[in-house]
Amino acid sequence: MIRIDFLTPPDGRLLGFRMEGHAGLGEKGQDILCAAVSSAAYLVANTATEVLHLCPLSLRVGEGEMFFRVEEKDEAACRPLLLGLKLHLTALEEQYPGHMKVGYLEV
Repeated sequence: MIRIDFLTPPDGRLLGFRMEGHAGLGEKGQDILCAAVSSAAYLVANTATEVLHLCPLSLRVGEGEMFFRVEEKDEAACRPLLLGLKLHLTALEEQYPGHMKVGYLEV
């Protein structure tokens, strides 16, 4: 199962995300859900760093995991990206129940 947690302070803003795991819908490199989630996460991280030129507070990528967090001062600039990611991932969660879970982690 893919687990995605959006990083939120008590006021509910989005400061990033943590994702880990595999969907288990196909072999490694052939899993459409893993590919969709991974592609969306890379789009957000790359747009923030390479297009908006923000320096994330944290960005870690490993096999089956990614952690991305922006500083509070950059929250407004990243808001559309993170809200779009949340919308996309919650729609995928509805399409693939039991293979991914979207939640929130208070920071």
